[in-house]
Amino acid sequence: MAHYLIQVAFTADSIKALVEKPENRLSTMIPLVEQMGGRFVGSWLSFGRFNSTAIIEMPDNVTMKAFEMMCMAGGGLRAFECTPLMSFEDGMEAMRVAGQHTYQKFGDSD
Repeated sequence: MAHYLIQVAFTADSIKALVEKPENRLSTMIPLVEQMGGRFVGSWLSFGRFNSTAIIEMPDNVTMKAFEMMCMAGGGLRAFECTPLMSFEDGMEAMRVAGQHTYQKFGDSD
């Protein structure tokens, strides 16, 4: 399965609701991920531009995009950023493939 770094930012109304009535949103999100064939690896509250960060596994990019759409359609998030992650083994294979090809800069045609 593919791994993804997920970073979300809540709306001001969502933060207000959580301050007034604290709730662990993972109890809602984990079952949704599992219903879509995925798995939560871990999740944390975070500082800065995003309020929460998670690592999840999903079967493929289509399922991941569907999860993002579902989350954003709920209206409680103002941002959802997804970064696909690659194992070091796959990264090494990408390096080998890249080494077999040459990139020609624009204007360098001889």
